[in-house]
Amino acid sequence: MQTLNVDLGDRSYPIHIGGGLISDLSLIAPHIRGRQVMIVSNTTVAPLYLEQLKTTLADQYQVAEVILPDGEAYKTLDSVNLIFDALLENRFNRTCTLIALGGGVIGDMTGFAAASYQRGVNFIQIPTTLLSQVDSSVGGKTGVNHPLGKNMIGAFWQPQLVLADTDTLQTLPERELAAGIAEVIKYGLIRDPEFFSWLENTIEPLKTKDTAALSEAIYRSCQNKADVVAQDELEGGVRATLNLGHTFGHAIETEQGYGQWLHGEAVATGMLMAADLSQREGWLTSEDCSRIKKLLEAFDLPVIPPADMSADTFIGHMLVDKKVLDGNLRLVLMESLGQAVVTDRFAEANLQQTLIAGKKLGDF
Repeated sequence: MQTLNVDLGDRSYPIHIGGGLISDLSLIAPHIRGRQVMIVSNTTVAPLYLEQLKTTLADQYQVAEVILPDGEAYKTLDSVNLIFDALLENRFNRTCTLIALGGGVIGDMTGFAAASYQRGVNFIQIPTTLLSQVDSSVGGKTGVNHPLGKNMIGAFWQPQLVLADTDTLQTLPERELAAGIAEVIKYGLIRDPEFFSWLENTIEPLKTKDTAALSEAIYRSCQNKADVVAQDELEGGVRATLNLGHTFGHAIETEQGYGQWLHGEAVATGMLMAADLSQREGWLTSEDCSRIKKLLEAFDLPVIPPADMSADTFIGHMLVDKKVLDGNLRLVLMESLGQAVVTDRFAEANLQQTLIAGKKLGDF
């Protein structure tokens, strides 16, 4: 097992990474407040790991559960209300602890419910997808989608613990694994060029779910994110660089319908769009962009935006983005591989060219 710490003063918490961790009560118990535990999972993950977790907790805690439908389409206030229903029906008090057992959708909704229930209760993240283990479970961003914009309703609410059990990745479908790899690649692009090179040389072990390779990728990703979150918990500055590709990607997800493109797939295309714009601005070279495209394609990630999305469609969605400031669209771009910046200093003509590139995107 490897352990990292997210350093946030009295809100600091550990990230444990390793196999068989769901069954280790000694890792979980110190972070449970009171005796009441509500496990939130979904219809895909619960049949695989719910009983294992309940067995771990059963002797010491009053354990209840709520099982939600699986998928980004269900990341809504209606789903969060089902969590509130379960908490109230079981008479859970403000010393209860919620445990998110699932991917990023479950983690985001559970955290939002924890931030809201009786004005704030503890919660623990047990992420079961690669994407949630390397990104969404760390940093305290919680919330739900709205038909007009992704993740526009939510709160910052830090977990007490992140338990990344790598055994859960063995049941992860290949498409979900690839979607997680997109967020892993992101860390190399925004702040860790050595990690990017490591990924280029570790493609096959990662694709075949080699435990050592996955553990290293998770550790390096969490280390990068923990460092950024410690500097900027509420995303007032450098933390926004973690959204590389997300403004483009969220536009794709919103327009296509939540769940049609997986989050990591949309982010992958979004990152290449950000790279394309960065090259047009004179920051990245064509060789840099070619390396990015090649790595994304090696993991079978999409690199071309939907053909039915026009530049105007993209802009309409992108203007509903948390980085928009006083009406100005700000994007995360790359000054070089491993050096990201949040900026509104890009030529409108260059952005338009990136948005209409279509099937030519990535012809570097």
